Amino acid sequence: MNVKAAPTKIHIIGSVGSGKTTLAKELSIKLQLPYYELDNVVWLRKDNGDIRRSEKEREKFLYAIVQTDKWIIEGVHSEDWVSSSYLEADIIIFLDTNYFIRTLRIIKRFIKQKVGLEKAHYQPTFKIFFKMFQWNKHFEEVGKPNFFKKYQKYQEKVFMVKDIKVVHQKLFRNGY
Repeated sequence: MNVKAAPTKIHIIGSVGSGKTTLAKELSIKLQLPYYELDNVVWLRKDNGDIRRSEKEREKFLYAIVQTDKWIIEGVHSEDWVSSSYLEADIIIFLDTNYFIRTLRIIKRFIKQKVGLEKAHYQPTFKIFFKMFQWNKHFEEVGKPNFFKKYQKYQEKVFMVKDIKVVHQKLFRNGY
């Protein structure tokens, strides 16, 4: 019997509001893998405000993560500095959540953050709130097509889903 091992290096990509962090947290618990948010690779989080890491610091930080044996990396980024995680990943989960659902999640998240029901790594300002709509649109029109064009060589590792429930059904039907 050919038993396929559970993936130990997972990259999750998707737009803002697609469910990346939720899925990463769930898989982290189920597979006992540490997860990392690319936003926290880009930004050094400080109590008095975030500081953008230099390109060199960011690449060094990501390289250190990618060189470990087990990880889940999630984020919207598909620029060159992230390419090592696509190369090393056992599976790349592309969350192609419906645009309207993502838009509703952006609104819901902002309200929850403003009333203190959900913690944010950033100050949830109206400026960032409106930028999230721009980022969502940009991902749909530019980011998604660029990802598939740029990383076509990894298409055998890409698992594209519209709903994170499908990930659980597909990955865990083998007993992972």
